[in-house]
Amino acid sequence: MFFVIPALIPFFAVVIVPFIYGIYLTFTDWDGISATHKFIGIRNYVSIFKDPDFISKVYITIKYVVFTVLLSNIMGFFLAYILTSGIKYQNILRAGFFTPNLIGGIILGYIWKFIFADVLTKVGQALNIDWLSTSILTDENRAIWGLIVVSVWQYSGYLMLIYIAGFMSVPSDLLEASEIDGATGFKKVWYVTIPLMIPAFVICLFISISRSFMTYDLNLSLTKGEPYGATQLIAMHIYQKAFSSQEYGTGQAEAIVLFFIVAIATGIQVYFTKKMEVEA
Repeated sequence: MFFVIPALIPFFAVVIVPFIYGIYLTFTDWDGISATHKFIGIRNYVSIFKDPDFISKVYITIKYVVFTVLLSNIMGFFLAYILTSGIKYQNILRAGFFTPNLIGGIILGYIWKFIFADVLTKVGQALNIDWLSTSILTDENRAIWGLIVVSVWQYSGYLMLIYIAGFMSVPSDLLEASEIDGATGFKKVWYVTIPLMIPAFVICLFISISRSFMTYDLNLSLTKGEPYGATQLIAMHIYQKAFSSQEYGTGQAEAIVLFFIVAIATGIQVYFTKKMEVEA
């Protein structure tokens, strides 16, 4: 217990105490600047659930999360499968696919903004492809897909490493036994490998869900929530509500709601995926 105390003190100081104080601020009208604030009860929570802008940002975020989580996990699993099959230069390829995860969201956003606006549009114009001739980020119906594409590109390499560990943890004798029983190719992966890799799926889904819900830096640099707020995710909305609009109490209440949304989503995911685990 004595050796845990040095770690517990900063944890409580920078996590627990600010969290509890943040909950208190949700019941006040503090603007983030004034030296004083007034207790107003649950008025902030009532106002955010009546705010159509907040509801729309939650809907946009859920759409973004669903497609980002599905596509990044599918891509990560596929890359892990290919890069554990013994192909040539697989270690170099692993490093290459992981690299995007090392790039900060701000820098990544600016890089892909250039790609969408200047590279792909030039390709579209040269090949006379109408939908590619203008930047996807300028279309309110397509811009969210640009954000999803970049997120999938960033997350897939990180998830790939976890899935690679999952593939390598599957006992080789079970794979050999399944081949003797006639399970080859896709059947071997579906009936033997995937059930034994459930712990990897639990981790990857948890990470991708929680990270996707809290995406801010990429959202800021790639689209800034434009056009017409069509790509403004809930994290950016909360920041603008608290600091730009100086409604810190309301913004903090929205942050608490987001915390519970993420906690419930990841809790349900972990509960059901853990029940699917099997022992080798």
